[in-house]
Amino acid sequence: MTERTEDERKEVRKEFGEVVNMSPSELEDWLETEESKSVGDTGGDGESTGHKSGRRIVELKRKTVDELTEDDHDWMNKVVGYCHRHLKQGPSSDVEHSKWRYSLMNWGHDPLKD
Repeated sequence: MTERTEDERKEVRKEFGEVVNMSPSELEDWLETEESKSVGDTGGDGESTGHKSGRRIVELKRKTVDELTEDDHDWMNKVVGYCHRHLKQGPSSDVEHSKWRYSLMNWGHDPLKD
């Protein structure tokens, strides 16, 4: 866990808010789809890392700033990094039905909303 200054926490929250462009309800609905469950690496429990991340993002977006912990800020920073890296790897065609898009959506970012 990284100890951040208040300015650093504000920056993480700002970047998280910019990259996560799905509302909690949109993300919850998405996570229930077969497309959402069809992508990503799965652990021993059968749920992908991205799918778990989506559930955590919903929780984070529903917290007030005062409720956010350092661990929450670490996770938000991880989401920002994942999305920025993944956005550079987009497919050349059929973005709408791509596993690339589905993976990003599990992490709270729908590239078609940009």
